[in-house]
Amino acid sequence: MRIGIFLGDLAGETSRVDAAVDEARRIAEAGFASLWMPQIFGLDALTTLAVIGASVPDIELGTGVVPVYPRHPGALAQQALTVQSASNGRLTLGIGLSHKLVIEGMFGYSFDRPASYMLEYLEALSPLLKGEQVDSVTERITTRLTLDVNVPEPPGLLVAALGERMLGFAADHADGTITWMTGEKTLASHTVPVLRAAASGTDKRVVAALPVAVTDDVAGAKARAAQIFAIYGHLPSYRVMLDQEGAAGPEDVAIIGADDDVARRITELFESGVTDFVAVPFSAPDMAATFDVLGDLVNR
Repeated sequence: MRIGIFLGDLAGETSRVDAAVDEARRIAEAGFASLWMPQIFGLDALTTLAVIGASVPDIELGTGVVPVYPRHPGALAQQALTVQSASNGRLTLGIGLSHKLVIEGMFGYSFDRPASYMLEYLEALSPLLKGEQVDSVTERITTRLTLDVNVPEPPGLLVAALGERMLGFAADHADGTITWMTGEKTLASHTVPVLRAAASGTDKRVVAALPVAVTDDVAGAKARAAQIFAIYGHLPSYRVMLDQEGAAGPEDVAIIGADDDVARRITELFESGVTDFVAVPFSAPDMAATFDVLGDLVNR
């Protein structure tokens, strides 16, 4: 099973580069397939992964996810290719739209027709990551350049996609999708089959990230999840996925329970077509037990 770990947690990610490198080294030495870093309001994810990539061998490095709006596709491609070079070819670039609250409220950019913007963005970003020349003028993005960065191969590219249209973009212009706060039933009945249909038989990755806690105190861990991840129950795109799952809040899609229950649920994700599972251990009292179960699954 390809199981990865989010570096730090989404509520208060590691805030120093040296600490991030130390944590990444522990994750790699434990045998996990990948480590991922969100681009929120702490360390810059790609810069940190470049440092990690030069220091920690073997493990896949991923962003989950970098918002596209504040970055021209040429600038993001250049940064991603530099990380790919520093890590000797281990980067997977996960990108997403973010949310109107962030893009308009914090950055002052228009969030008008976000899915169309993502398509324009991918039409420039994807070929740039492959070393191709881009000469394109779309409604909102002008890209006329070629990048010259020596990499062993192009970095992987994943699109945070929830609805059918975005999953189609992930199939046509990327290597697959990366999800967050999308529950087990929705992954099996919606995300995986829609992506597969759009890809017309081409293999695509489905990287699913969810909070995880192995615990005997399910009620306590669910209460902690509800508090830590509360914002995701109010952001419209995640709210749609939670509603589709029949979940009242993020605590209802978190994988919480005894060791055998957690192991079973993660195994069933892979059986449903998820290719990679990324765990977000979040419950401090349960960290040791959670990592033990995840480590056992890695070694099956």
